[in-house]
Amino acid sequence: MEANVIKELEDLKSMVLRWKRSYLGWVPDDGEGEYLLEEFSEEISRHISPFANRLFQNDHLTWSETQEFLNYCYSQVEEVREAVEQANSKQGEKASEHKLVEYASYGWRK
Repeated sequence: MEANVIKELEDLKSMVLRWKRSYLGWVPDDGEGEYLLEEFSEEISRHISPFANRLFQNDHLTWSETQEFLNYCYSQVEEVREAVEQANSKQGEKASEHKLVEYASYGWRK
């Protein structure tokens, strides 16, 4: 792989990582962040995928190099998914704690 292609891919990876940091900052505490995953994935599909495919079509990347690069990019979406799921589980824990307190105080009043 040529040095200029490697630099282009590294620049694209940096861009995806910046996007990921932004999306991680937007994960709501209530766990309702599924839309972030769709938007992040769509950004990669719209901006990164076509560029990687052009590099492949112009023989700057092999098919496996292209797939490896795109897999890396989409794996960043999975990290955001994990953060959303973690926020979801924290929200679920808070809800169950709240119900336990309600039940305990109801029983105490009887």
